[in-house]
Amino acid sequence: MTSISHPYQKLPVFPQIIAAIISGIIAFLGVLLIWTLGYQLVYAGRIFPGVSVAGVDLSGLTRDEAAVKLSQTLSYPFTGKILFRDGEKAWVASPVELGMTFDPSSSAATAYQLGRSGGWMNSLSSQTRALGGGFNVPPVIMFDQRVAYQYLSQIAAQINQPMVEAALRLEGVNVVASSGQIGRELKIDATLIYLGAQLQTFSDGEVAFVIQEIAPQILNVDAQAETARQILSQPLTLTVPNSTDAGPYVYDAPVLANLIGVQRAQDQEKAEVRVALNAEGLRNLLTPVKAQVDRLAANARFIFNDETRQLELVEDSKVGRVVDLDASIAMINEALLRGEHAVPLTIVEDHPKVSGYATGQELGITELLVSETSYFYGSDIERIQNIQAAAERFHGVMVAPGEIFSMGETMGDVSLENGYAEALIIYGGRTIKGVGGGVCQVSTTLFRTVFDAGFPVVERYSHAYRVSYYEQTASGASDPRLAGLDATVYFPLVDFKFKNDSPYWILMETYVNVSARTLTWKFYSTSTGRSISWDTTGPANIVSAPAPLFEENPDLRKNEMKQVDYAANGADVTVTRTVYQNGTVLFQDQFNTHYQPWQAICQYGPDSKKPEKLAAENHLCLSPSS
Repeated sequence: MTSISHPYQKLPVFPQIIAAIISGIIAFLGVLLIWTLGYQLVYAGRIFPGVSVAGVDLSGLTRDEAAVKLSQTLSYPFTGKILFRDGEKAWVASPVELGMTFDPSSSAATAYQLGRSGGWMNSLSSQTRALGGGFNVPPVIMFDQRVAYQYLSQIAAQINQPMVEAALRLEGVNVVASSGQIGRELKIDATLIYLGAQLQTFSDGEVAFVIQEIAPQILNVDAQAETARQILSQPLTLTVPNSTDAGPYVYDAPVLANLIGVQRAQDQEKAEVRVALNAEGLRNLLTPVKAQVDRLAANARFIFNDETRQLELVEDSKVGRVVDLDASIAMINEALLRGEHAVPLTIVEDHPKVSGYATGQELGITELLVSETSYFYGSDIERIQNIQAAAERFHGVMVAPGEIFSMGETMGDVSLENGYAEALIIYGGRTIKGVGGGVCQVSTTLFRTVFDAGFPVVERYSHAYRVSYYEQTASGASDPRLAGLDATVYFPLVDFKFKNDSPYWILMETYVNVSARTLTWKFYSTSTGRSISWDTTGPANIVSAPAPLFEENPDLRKNEMKQVDYAANGADVTVTRTVYQNGTVLFQDQFNTHYQPWQAICQYGPDSKKPEKLAAENHLCLSPSS
C-alpha cells in the first residue's frame, strides 16, 4: 500500500525558528542591559564620556570637579562682547553688564544628568550619542532682564526721537516752514528676546535692535510755504461787478497774514497741508462789506384809487444785489492760489416779489379794510418832523400773504442823515433829547390799525410810562380807554411785528396832516369777513408818581426853571380783543401793559431860592391827573 505525506506534517519547523529569533533578541537585550548597568557602574558619580558644557570637556569628572573646571575655564560673562548697532553708532557690552551670570554648579549637574534620566532606552541613547560624537550641554545662565532693560534704556535715550509733522507758521508777514521728522522708538522688550537668545549661545555676537519708525503724514511743506508767500506778495483787492457806488476794497499783507490758515486735508491716499485764507476770518472781513454792497430788492409801491379801485404806481420796483459770502470766499481763495490778487465778489440778483406792472386783482388789493387815525396835539416841530419821516417809510408798502411784517426792518436807521431830528425820547429811565423822538406815534398808529383789522400781533412793547400823546382824541381830550394801546419801537432791540394771515396782499398808506396834528394809517386788501370787538380794564392798580426831583443846572440863570421830565402815575392795563370771521370767533388775545410811576424833574439855575416854590409859581412839575 502506498503512503501519502500531508503538506502540514512539516509545520513544527517554523515555531522553532521564531523561538530562536526571540531567544536571540532577549539575549541581545540582556547583553545591552548588562553593558548599560556596567557602564553606569563604571561611571557612577562621574560624568559620562563625551559630555561637555559650552565646549569644555567634562568626561569622567565628578560634579564638583566639573563645576571647578567650568568656573576656571569659562570667563564669557566677563570677557564676552555683545555688539549693538544703529547706523554709524555702536555700543559694546559684556554679558555681565547686561545682567548675565553663569552657574557652574547647575551646569555641572545638568551635564551629570545626561544619560541618567528619561528611562532606560533614553539613557542608553544619550550615553551612546555622547560616546560616539560628543554632546555639548547648554550652560545654565541667569539673565536679570532688569539690568539689561536699564542698559538699553540709556541707549534708547540716544535713539528715540519723536515724530514731527511738517509745519508752517507766520511771524508777522514772514512765512516760516519747518520739515517733518520720522519718529523712532527702540522697542526694549522685543530687543531683550534677541539678547537673551544670544547670551544663551555663550559666544560673542551682534544683537539687532528692534526699532519702530513712525513716518509723519506730512514731511515737507516747502510748496505750501511758497503759496503763502505768494498770497502775501500783494494787497488783495475786492471789486463789485457792474457797480459805481461800492468798492474797491483793498487789504494789505498784515491783514491777509492774520487770515492765512494752514489746513490739514486727508484723502484716501495721503494727507496734505493746504494754505488758504481762513473762511471764518474772511467771512468776518466781508460782513461789513456785504452790509455796504447789499441792496435788497424793493417791491413797487402803489396807492389805491378809491374811485377807480385800481392801483396807481408811486415808485417802481428795484432789483437788488446780494453778496454771496460762501461763493465769494471760495472765489477769493481760488484766485489767490492762482496768484491773482484782484478778485470780483460774487453777486446774486435779488428780484422783487411785486413789479410795477402788478394789478390789484392779481394781489388781492381791492378795497379799504380799515383806517386808523391818531392825534399829536402839542408836538413841537422836531417831533412832527420825525413823525413825517417815519410815516413816509411805510406809504405804499405792501405785506405779502403769510408774511410777518417788521416795522423796524422797513423803517431802517433812525438818524439825522435819514431826515430825523432830535426830540424827546425815553432812555435810561429818563425822558431826554434824542434822534427820532416821536417815531412811537407812528408805531402806535400801526399797532391800532393792525388791532382794528384783526391781524395777529407777533411782537409789541408798551412805553415805560403813560404818554399823553397816545391817549388823545380828536377833541384833544384824553381818553383813558386808549391806555394800553400804544407801541414803542427802538430797532433792533425793540420792534413791532404782525402777521398777515390772510390769502391777500396788504397795501399800507400813511398820511400826516400837520395842521390837524393827525396821522392816518390805511390798510387796503380784500375782506375775509373779519371783524373785532374789544374791552379794557382801563388803568388799574394806580401808583402815584414820585415827588418831583429838583436839579441845579449851571446853564440856567438864577431863579430860572425848566421842566425836563413829566410825572405820570403807574398803572396796569389789560386789553382783550376778540376777532371774528363771518360772525364766528377766530381767535382771542390779550395785551397786558404795565406802566411805571414816573417822576417829574425840574432844573433851576444856581443860587435860586426855594425851587419848590419857584416851580409852583411857574406851574411846573405838577402832579399828573389820574
